Order: sequence, then C-alpha cells, then structure tokens
Amino acid sequence: MERSERHCLRLSYKGGELPAGSGTKMKVILTQDVKGSGKKGDLVNVADGYAKNFLLKKGMAVIADANAVNVKNAKDAAARHHAAVEMQQAQDAAKALSGKTVRLTAKAGSGGRLFGSITAKEIAEELKNSFGLEIDKRKISLESDIKAFGSYAFEVKLHAGVTAKMTVMVSEA
Repeated sequence: MERSERHCLRLSYKGGELPAGSGTKMKVILTQDVKGSGKKGDLVNVADGYAKNFLLKKGMAVIADANAVNVKNAKDAAARHHAAVEMQQAQDAAKALSGKTVRLTAKAGSGGRLFGSITAKEIAEELKNSFGLEIDKRKISLESDIKAFGSYAFEVKLHAGVTAKMTVMVSEA
C-alpha cells in the first residue's frame, strides 16, 4: 500500500466505521477554571473525547443540556443584579459622603505638630462612628501625611469608579 493510499483511507475501528459522533464538538459548562478552555461558568464548545474522557470524568464540566443552560443563565442574571445593586448602593453612599467633613482631635507638641500622625485607620473609625459606614482603611487615600492641625482633603473609594471626596478637620484635644 502506497503512502498516498493510506491517507485517503477512512479511519475504522473493530466494529466497522467510526461512530457518527466522532470528531464532533460538545457543548459543556465549566464548573471550574480550565487552562486553555475557559473560566468557571463559561459555556464552551470542546471536542467530544476531551469532554467525555477528561472534563466530565474529573468533574470539571457538565453537559450543556437545556436544564444546565437555564441554571447557568439564572445564576448569571442573579450575579448581574447583585453587581447593579452594589453599584447603586456605592453611588448613593458617595452622594451622601461627598463634601462632608470628618472631625478628629489629636494631641500636639510645641508649634502645633502632632505626636505621630492621623492615619487612614483613624479616619475609617470616625467614618463608622459619624456616618455608620464601614469602610476599609485601604479604600481611603490621603494626599499627604497629616502631621499638623488643619483641614486636609481625602478620597474614599467605595466601588470601582465610585469615589467620594471628603475633608478631615484635625483640631487640638
């Protein structure tokens, strides 16, 4: 048999010709991140053998039948709704906080210099006491160190793209 004839022959297996489904693609929903295929929750088209022999056996995917697709769509809709509600709450909080002043007291030495400095942690605690908002100290960005009495501007990052500009007033204790 010549080389060119071998390439033209149809592949076969013990039972005769290959089954109709061989070489086709299968739609699956990934249950975890799979390198080269997609992220958790993605609806992907993969080779039959890869899906049956690897993804499904290892529990990394489920077959994308009508029920599974409906569950995926419901989860996606719920996630979008939660993200929209969270964004709206952040925008409402930003409107409430913008332009407000936080008042802090501190002890100072001669010349009005503070012992230490006012930190983002202290501002976050005062925001919680004054406005009832629990804000992580890492979300507060100060333009400069606060080491003397006076008024200083700072920003509070409430959500991606949502910030509130505020002022901290430091006075003598």
